[in-house]
Amino acid sequence: MNEKNINCPNITMRLETASVLVNKAIDAVTMNKIQKRNLIWLELTGCSGNIISLLDGADPDFKSLATQMVKIVYDNSLMAAEGEFAMEKLFNMLGKDYILAVEGAVSTKDGGLYNVIGRFKGESITAYRAIKELGEGAAYVIAVGTCASDGGISAARPNPSKCVGVQDLLNRKVIKLPGCPCHPDWFMGTLAYILLFGEPALDERARPLMFYSTLIHDCCPRHPFFEQGVFAEKLGDETCMFKLGCRGPVTRVDCPIRKWNDRVNWPIGDNSPCIGCAMFGFPDKMKPFISYNTT
Repeated sequence: MNEKNINCPNITMRLETASVLVNKAIDAVTMNKIQKRNLIWLELTGCSGNIISLLDGADPDFKSLATQMVKIVYDNSLMAAEGEFAMEKLFNMLGKDYILAVEGAVSTKDGGLYNVIGRFKGESITAYRAIKELGEGAAYVIAVGTCASDGGISAARPNPSKCVGVQDLLNRKVIKLPGCPCHPDWFMGTLAYILLFGEPALDERARPLMFYSTLIHDCCPRHPFFEQGVFAEKLGDETCMFKLGCRGPVTRVDCPIRKWNDRVNWPIGDNSPCIGCAMFGFPDKMKPFISYNTT
């Protein structure tokens, strides 16, 4: 059976979206048509998987971002400064122009006490406080990954620290890039678009349409098996995994086109169902991830 899927439009064009935007932004900075913007990257209640994913970017890569597109003012995983010096660099940005990228949910219980990102002038700085102060003053706020976008795994039941997504704490628009983790292309492409043109076109959940406009199901190379009713009965069967619990039919993001690790593979390409990690409500609303009831 031919697995080639013809239902996903402009595959090549969409695959190159991020690299084209990043190259245009770099050219504009080099030619002094636009200025480098300050970037703050906060790692809050989460696993730091999004900054790791960003560092694994290939085309475009992290070096392009860090040296040619923006000035990274603060990121606790990457910066040399630490302690009070790091906090001073962070809060000195208040009142200046900066773009705020946030990964991880925000703990809200007991005033955010369960996620302290540092100490400054003798006070503990909670993620809650950092988001409230830095979020309102940023030119743009980008929620990177599912935890920042909607709480994600950090807010999964029973959610003892009462984690929420960034939007829940801010009275302003937050651009959301859900995914566990966020693909480096999704962040760098969105950031480059902001540098060049401002806010990108967003859907009703504030996700950039250039990356989140189509269902995984519609672009999946196994979609023809679904149409013909040929379903996998166990992991390893190279047909449609809908009956095993695949969440591709309800998940909007372009993983089938973009893939991961320099476009080498993605879950379904490795015979694993999509678990809907880029959907709002993940993980609680996406369980169980695997179902063996294929009747």
